[in-house]
Amino acid sequence: MRHFLALDLKDDPALIAEYEAYHRDIWPEVRAHLHAHGVTGMEIYRLGTRMVMSMETDDARYDARTMALATQNNPKIREWEELMWKFQAPTPWTPEGEKWTEMARIFSL
Repeated sequence: MRHFLALDLKDDPALIAEYEAYHRDIWPEVRAHLHAHGVTGMEIYRLGTRMVMSMETDDARYDARTMALATQNNPKIREWEELMWKFQAPTPWTPEGEKWTEMARIFSL
């Protein structure tokens, strides 16, 4: 299945450049965590400060809640998430306390 999620970045060119540098070579633990939870592919696109993530998942293994719980229980993944929050900002539509927010598909050809 394909998921699309949105998140913003803080409007600071230096922070944006640093964020992109981290994503050119993500930590091996992050890659392993994603794969372990059924994420088979992921891309992030940016326009200004708005980001859109395309995430491909194996429906038999992927569950967003299970993955979120595993994130909270893994110190290295929590460290990555806390570091990324230095650069990230919620969208105006992001629920309180959340980061990446699932987008609704409104058209398909």
